[in-house]
Amino acid sequence: MSEAIAYYPGCSGLGTSREYDASTRAVCAAVGLSLVDIPDWSCCGSSPAHTKDHVLSAALSARNLQLVADMGLRSAITPCPSCLTNLRTANHRMETPATAEKVNKLLDVPYGGQVNTQSVLQALVETVGLDALKAAVRTPLKGLKVACYYGCIMNRPPELMAFDDCENPMAMDNILSAMGAEVVPFPLKVECCGASYGIPRPDVVATLSGKLLETAKLAGADMIAVACPLCQMNLDLRQGQVNRAQGTSYKIPVPYFTQLMGVALNVSDEELGFGQLCVDPRPVLSKALAGAD
Repeated sequence: MSEAIAYYPGCSGLGTSREYDASTRAVCAAVGLSLVDIPDWSCCGSSPAHTKDHVLSAALSARNLQLVADMGLRSAITPCPSCLTNLRTANHRMETPATAEKVNKLLDVPYGGQVNTQSVLQALVETVGLDALKAAVRTPLKGLKVACYYGCIMNRPPELMAFDDCENPMAMDNILSAMGAEVVPFPLKVECCGASYGIPRPDVVATLSGKLLETAKLAGADMIAVACPLCQMNLDLRQGQVNRAQGTSYKIPVPYFTQLMGVALNVSDEELGFGQLCVDPRPVLSKALAGAD
């Protein structure tokens, strides 16, 4: 695309979800979306900061938004729904003068506002467009049945996120359909997976994530596509914990939607990072695509 967009990978993107970051960059490059890294970006506060101090939380995100403004850009995207929530919430809070004054006292450079933040999902749909995405497909995902799982904060609260339907989002469904996959009906696409309860309450995660895995299985899905590092971890890394807790034997691949897009766009295996996932999607992908020939 002609307009450059600032890119905020988030802390997970350089750690536990490196494959999400790498596949996002590769897919965006393949469809002409020009990403520019934000220099000296820092943690947005993720889940913990806002529970401690709303001003501190807003300051952590506002610092990054001001860095975008310093680049001469007015748009930024991030693959992480938690980062997106924090960045958009900070923008919203800075609209209140009293809050803005408190936040700016914590910043080296006061944030002047007017930086729009979107998810990678939203940018692909609204900036690139489904027609352009479909035209870029080189290896259609024909024969692959996918359940699209958005998680509980990608589109919520709707008045803040302002994208797609908060109860029945379709952006990922439409993208993967454009890639040639068969998207199966998945009624739990915005239900919680257990979020950050993986360590303090693994029983909660086992129950909630197990429900998602079972529903995807009953829907006939070969795999579950996700757009959130924490959701991916709970459904993939903790799948064994779910099996032990519930006496099940799930072995369902849980790739990021950008990884599946990468297959359709002929992005290299090295950039897609399937080897980073606990349940390797490649055998299922190979079987599905071979059967479609």
